Order: sequence, then structure tokens, then C-alpha cells
Amino acid sequence: MLIQGKELAASIRAPLLQRAQAVAAKLGRPISLCAIGSTDDYGAYVYLKKEVQAAEKLGVHTQVHEVNATTSVADFLSLLKKASADPKVDAILIPRPLPPALAQSGFTQFIAPEKDIDGMSNASMGNLFLCKTWQDVQSLRTFVPSTAMAVIRLLDAHHIDPHGLETVVIGRSPTVGKPLAHLLTCRNATVKICHTQTKDLRAALQQAQLICTAAGHAGLLHAGNVPTGCCVIDISTNLTAQNQLCGDAQTEELLQKNCTVSSVPGGVGPVTLATLLENIILSGERKF
Repeated sequence: MLIQGKELAASIRAPLLQRAQAVAAKLGRPISLCAIGSTDDYGAYVYLKKEVQAAEKLGVHTQVHEVNATTSVADFLSLLKKASADPKVDAILIPRPLPPALAQSGFTQFIAPEKDIDGMSNASMGNLFLCKTWQDVQSLRTFVPSTAMAVIRLLDAHHIDPHGLETVVIGRSPTVGKPLAHLLTCRNATVKICHTQTKDLRAALQQAQLICTAAGHAGLLHAGNVPTGCCVIDISTNLTAQNQLCGDAQTEELLQKNCTVSSVPGGVGPVTLATLLENIILSGERKF
């Protein structure tokens, strides 16, 4: 079975315009999003612009600040601190990757958690990793990384319950792999984390019933290393030599092994964007 995310994404997005208008009426102004994006990474910056355009269609006021390798750490942190302190800024979005000096600046400690719509601040991450159960996660007043939450929503929409499943998460980034592994643990999955230094990926996958991959390595998962009947949630977006998008999984091979596989593009991606847009609206709603 091939899992698509467009229908779920549409259902998440359907009420957002009305909710945004209701918040704007209470605030006396539109919800405001401050985005800080690096122009050094073309793909990430193009995706940021797509996110901003989608937010604007909901009536969200947006401001985009560009940074790059020549931006000083002092200027970057000053911009972030100003946005965090500004009562007229409701949501802050800082896509990764950032230039090395900015990425290593400890900036996540300066993001106001109530504005941290992608759950990357120290407070947001700390609150998430203090959760033990799914009820704990649902009770959070801070945000969860949108891609990780999108995977959970995609599983739920297709009636795939992680409870008790032998699960492998491939990737250990703070934005996807680590938070996703923790969310799945809160859903009572038994989770193993693999990464680029895993010596024998095939052996690590042999008992897997659910695999979530965010390795960014086209062709990593194929008929030779994925068990028959496994569910594979492919989070990666890679470019082929023909300049086409693909994930980490050889989808056709896995479908022939009776696996359930999420589509790339069109699987996790649309749900991630919808979840992020919903978080922008929540940043305004939580003021009341």
C-alpha cells in the first residue's frame, strides 16, 4: 500500500483560515510570523518561502529575514532576541541548516517557547523529552517539531498503531530523528535509532515492523534489507540524477514485498506543512 498525505493535510488546513480570522479579531491585528532563513541552502530557503506564502494565504502577517555565512553571530542573535521579545510577533520559524557559525551559536536558548512553532528551542525540546506517555505529549503547552508530529499524524490517519511495534528510526537529527523516536516511544513503540555510523543496517532492520527514515540517502532501503510486510515512512527528499524528487526507499521494490510505504513526494511533506501552519495559528490562539 502506498501512503499519501495530501488528504490528511487538506483536512488539517481546512479550518485554519477561519481560526486565523478569529484570532485576528481578538488581537486586533493579524497573527504575525517572523522567519529567519539562510540563503546559503537553496532548497531550504525555497521551502521556507513556500511556508511563508501558505501562511500569508491564511491572513498571517509575515516578515522574512535573510542570513548567510557572512552574517555575524551578534547580528543573528540580536535579530532573534528582538523577535522573541516583541509582543507583536506571535510565531518564530528558523529552518535548518544554518551557516556553521550561526548553527553553533546556541541560538535555540533565545527562542521564546510560546513562539517556537517548530519546537526547536531548549525549553520546547526539554518539555518534549520529559514526556513519558502520549497523554503527556498532548498536554504540552510548547510545540513539537512539525515533521516528527506529521509522521505520527500520518500513521494515525492510516490506522497504523505504533503500540508494541519493533520500530527503527534512521536519523538522529534534533529536528526529526530524535524527537520522532521519542514520540514513538510515548506511543509505546519499541524504538531503535540507526544513523550514518550504524555498521550493519540490514541486521538492524531484520526484526523491524515499522521503519521511519530521514537519512537523506536515495536507495538506502530496498528489497534486500527491509522485511516483507514492513511499514516504511519515508521522510527524506533527495534529488535523482534526473533532477526528480525521491525518498530513501526504493518504493516499487518494497511494494512488491507487501510493504506499506509513504510516497515521496506527497507523503510526509504536505502533512508537515499543514502541521506547521496549524502551529502558527495555535501561537495566536494560546494568547487567550
